[in-house]
Formats: sequence, C-alpha cells, structure tokens
Amino acid sequence: MATILVVDDELGIRALLSEILTDEGHTVELAENAAQARSVRESLRPDLVLLDIWMPDVDGISLLKEWGTAGMLSMPVIMMSGHGTIDTAVEATKFGACAFLEKPITLQKLLRAVDQALAKPAPRSSAAPGSNGSPPPRDEGGTAASDVGGGGPIYGAQPVATATTAVGPQAEQSFDLDRPLREARDAFEKSYFEFHLAKESGSMTRVAEKTGLERTHLYRKLKQLGVDLTRNKRGAL
Repeated sequence: MATILVVDDELGIRALLSEILTDEGHTVELAENAAQARSVRESLRPDLVLLDIWMPDVDGISLLKEWGTAGMLSMPVIMMSGHGTIDTAVEATKFGACAFLEKPITLQKLLRAVDQALAKPAPRSSAAPGSNGSPPPRDEGGTAASDVGGGGPIYGAQPVATATTAVGPQAEQSFDLDRPLREARDAFEKSYFEFHLAKESGSMTRVAEKTGLERTHLYRKLKQLGVDLTRNKRGAL
C-alpha cells in the first residue's frame, strides 16, 4: 500500500478522503495549506499527492509549479477542485499533474484515479514546468457522491424477527417489533450492516458491493446508525 498526502483547506474533505483511503489500506498524511504540504513532502516523500487547487495561501497550481521547477515531482499528483474548468485541467497537466478530479468526488472516480496514478511510473523530476504532458484521465459524467441514493435493505411483506444466516457474530438477532416503524427499521439496518461488516472483516469495499450502496452513502449511513466502524476492522481491503 502507498503513503498518500492529502492537501485541502477544508477539514471535512481531508477527513473524508483520509477515512476512505485508510480503509483501502493506505497510509494517509494531511495538510491544510501549502506550507504544511511542503513539510510533509520533504520529510515523508509520499507515493501520491491529492492536491486541492483553491487554497487561501498558495494555490495548488502554484505549488505544483514550484515542485516541478525544483525537480521535486518524484510522485504523481492528482489535482482536485470544486470550480474546475477544462483550461484548469489542461494547465494542471502541463505542470505535471497526472489527473484532475472535480468536487464533489465520487468514490469510484477517486479510487480509480488513485489506482491509476500509483500504477504509473514516477514522473521525471527534471521535467520543465512548461513541457507538454499527457491529458489527465477523466471519467465521463459528474454524478456527485451526495446524489447517490437508494440501495438500502428491502423489506418484504412478512416481518422478520430473527436473522437465520449462521455466519458472523451478528447472524442471529432478535428485534422488538412492538415499537414505532422508524425505530424498528433503524435497529434492523444497524444489525444488517454490523452483520455484513463482521462477515467481510470490516472491508468497506466489500460491504458496499454486498449491500449495493455507493461508499460515500454507506459511510454516512453507518455513522447515522451509530455503527462502530473500528470494531470489525482487520486490515482487509
């Protein structure tokens, strides 16, 4: 797995990306501005940098140019922006970025871009900042993670008081059906997700596939239900 530096001035973005990438098995370092990013890049030499363009002190493009000019682009850099344009993406590529992600970033696009960047040979640090580069890999469509809905458990006509699948510590669970529907549904969903987390050894990737939820939506759902995300983690991907 890789050491990834996430540079973004928004605390929520840093926290979400860190949680996702850590769950994928990567080591994540965080920086909220260019000064911190310089320090982490110098001390840890990350394998990949996720770099926000719009930051209050030094913007991401300027930092990218700085690293390129100093011969410090020994790692791939993925640029991120919530206000990106084609011109911005082209400029970022010209100065050494390997990809450009528009916010809000869907999980599929993030993980695909990270995998592609880590699979590429390291960029030549001697490359001049004005040299031509290859266009960044971009996915068609712009579906935001927050726009992905549905996918929750489907309830049949027959009430189910106990689960019968004999796998994992949550395979058999009793439910108090003599209570408001919302409370009963939340209790079932919590047990449902805890069961799958235990069955998949805490792997959010496999739980997302099993339950049919996009991962950003899955994270929010688990936190809403109060599911302990650390209890069943065993380092699985």
